[in-house]
Amino acid sequence: MTTSVQIYGNEVTISLVGRLDTLTSLEANKVINEKLSTLSCQPSDASVIFDASRLEYISSSGLRILLSLAKRYKNFKVTDVQPQVYGVLETTRFTAIMTVERAMRLLSVEGCRLIGVGGVGKVYRLDGDTIIKVFREGTTMDEVQKEIKLSKEAFVLGMPTAISFDIVKVAPMSKGKPECYGLVYELLKAQTLSTYLKRHPKQLDDCARKYANLFLLLHDIQVSEHGNVPSALENERKQVEHIRRYFPEEKIKMLLSILDKIPAGNRLLHMDLQTKNAMMQEDELMLIDMGEVGYGHPLLDLGHAYSAMVNFVGDYEKVIGMPREMGQRLWDKAMEYYMEGLPADVVKERKEQIEVVSCIRKFSWLSLSDSFPDSVVQECQTLFDEVVTKRYDYIMKVSETFKNWKL
Repeated sequence: MTTSVQIYGNEVTISLVGRLDTLTSLEANKVINEKLSTLSCQPSDASVIFDASRLEYISSSGLRILLSLAKRYKNFKVTDVQPQVYGVLETTRFTAIMTVERAMRLLSVEGCRLIGVGGVGKVYRLDGDTIIKVFREGTTMDEVQKEIKLSKEAFVLGMPTAISFDIVKVAPMSKGKPECYGLVYELLKAQTLSTYLKRHPKQLDDCARKYANLFLLLHDIQVSEHGNVPSALENERKQVEHIRRYFPEEKIKMLLSILDKIPAGNRLLHMDLQTKNAMMQEDELMLIDMGEVGYGHPLLDLGHAYSAMVNFVGDYEKVIGMPREMGQRLWDKAMEYYMEGLPADVVKERKEQIEVVSCIRKFSWLSLSDSFPDSVVQECQTLFDEVVTKRYDYIMKVSETFKNWKL
């Protein structure tokens, strides 16, 4: 047994290699306690990680070490636990009384078909039964776990979403790049709505109906503000605040002035429902990419989708997955179905409202990553005056009508 304790300020990493049995536990415990006694902070301020990636076995004596550490340090967790050790921790219910993270499988997407590209990652087809969402470099475990949590919350509320229970590490595609996190989804014979429509262009009307019904289904679900689903309006505000690094204060204020006019709401919103995030499985649409799910007014959800499906900046077919003309026709037809039965003047007003709200997303999406190329940032900066500044009087006039959209 080899015991290593590394201390960096208030952060401690304890690594054990080998078998933590009755004989080795005494020495390991001595080394750990001697090192921890040198901490300059209070136990409540320390973050202690027990790295179990090379721990082959743990006995009751070893379990007592973990229990003692968990009692002394509030921020304590056991990470990269191998299956044989995880089984012991699960059987003894240690997984219920402390944070225990399984070791993640390492997968490669080399040679896998790319089926989706988004602001926070890419989606690949692993095989006939599974797809994998590979997050951007720099994505944290907390952000990945947040997406799983929101997927489960949305599923319980009634959103037709695929849920992943398997977090993996993905091998880099090129040398010098770090491993990234990935989420594996089981989707039998599923394909994106974009792919399906490209293969079956005559089904555009049927696809538009399904797409519209998906929005209607979500927007009919009421969410408690006291639950675990976050406020989409607050998240949007944070995203706008995040892009201050790219735009001067007066332009940030313009975006916030639109946001301030959006009414409060309690409806379930996907917030990135473009056609590559809708998977056609048999005859049903299933949603993926749940990292931005929230509650609020449908205007936000439709504004985000409009920004992608109609006003996307960049290589439309690469990101959305179909020719721009086809995607715009799908959107127009879907909105006809979404607003079916409403008076013509109301339909006209709501379409104007959705377009105006889309102006926020056209720039706030830059907050999804801090590693977008300078060329992308510069293109958005150049577009701002054309999209917002020159049209600001019109945008404010339309924003005053947001209150007419009653839920």
